[in-house]
Amino acid sequence: MLSYCCCQHYYWQCSVFIMCIFLQMIISSCQALSRESNPVVFFDITIDDKDAGRIIMELFTHIVSRTAENFRALCTGEMGFGYRRSIFHRIIPEFMCQGGDITNQDGTGGKSIYEGKFEDESFEVRHTGPGLLSMANRGRDTNNSQFFITLKKAEHLDCKHVAFGFVKDGMDVVRRIGELGAKDGKPTKTITISDCGQIM
Repeated sequence: MLSYCCCQHYYWQCSVFIMCIFLQMIISSCQALSRESNPVVFFDITIDDKDAGRIIMELFTHIVSRTAENFRALCTGEMGFGYRRSIFHRIIPEFMCQGGDITNQDGTGGKSIYEGKFEDESFEVRHTGPGLLSMANRGRDTNNSQFFITLKKAEHLDCKHVAFGFVKDGMDVVRRIGELGAKDGKPTKTITISDCGQIM
């Protein structure tokens, strides 16, 4: 019995070690794409009108400039519209958190800063793990304001969705949001971007 427990503990330690290495590889991958000149933006999140924390994100303007600029301008609201007071309308645990429908708030709408849908700029950035920002769409070249944040590796989305940034800080907030979803995507609570803007 003691030997069995020791083996279980050993395998658990190995699993934790492997997971830590995997997460470090993901972080290193994002850091490799990081640039000091890239804009840094934020979301302040509320869950059922209670403060839940801040998500800080870096945008890959050096790779996907138009996509990153769309997201940045929607964070600042400088075009007269944006993400402020919009919700995360679709959350699938262990997969992704989707938001950005700034017109209908249910996934059927959205609005870009380019007066309509815009093209898939590049698929260079892969969906290698949690914390990646990527554009939601309804097929090729149908990007607007809708986006999602990954909760795990999602390589099946590569070459279909444009990844354009990553979560620099506040992944604990993202994971908390991820726990409030369901298989059908309907959130169990109201998750709102109460404020947003640009830090750098």
